[in-house]
Amino acid sequence: MEATINKPNIVKLMREIRDQFSLDIMNMSFEEQKAYIKKMLKEQKEKRKKSSR
Repeated sequence: MEATINKPNIVKLMREIRDQFSLDIMNMSFEEQKAYIKKMLKEQKEKRKKSSR
């Protein structure tokens, strides 16, 4: 059963994630940003694999 989240909460959550991400990469070079994004995506994929088991 999937969780139901109303749209205002989704928008608020997305804005919070985006704002935090912007703060995290603010002072990074382009190469550092790419490495950071790859690392974060890898972590999220691993987290999803664990939760789907």
